Amino acid sequence: MNTTLKGGLVAAGLLVFAAPAFAQSAAMPGMDHSAHMGGGAASPSSKAFEAANARMHQGMSEPMTGDTDVDFARGMIPHHQGAIDMARIELQYGKDPELRRLAEEIIKAQESEIAFLKAWLAKKAE
Repeated sequence: MNTTLKGGLVAAGLLVFAAPAFAQSAAMPGMDHSAHMGGGAASPSSKAFEAANARMHQGMSEPMTGDTDVDFARGMIPHHQGAIDMARIELQYGKDPELRRLAEEIIKAQESEIAFLKAWLAKKAE
């Protein structure tokens, strides 16, 4: 499986698991369950993941333009950056060699896709 596809599949899988919790909290104001996710005192890696997740969701909360292509590109940039941030956390704290290799592949693939999306947006603005 090529690296870009693998990175995309990992990112899509993360979205699939995160979307229901995010949708529930958005649909039910005041029902933030994030404090229950780790239980007990958060480890340094858990705190780093929480911060990365918050940055990603902040970046993805840009107002929609009504242009599907632009909204997709603008939303995917912080989404991919979130994957990069999570992969870097794995490299900082993780021990498993397979996951560390995957994290390196994710960083490479997602950086390439971010560069493409930024270039596309710049071209679209011309």
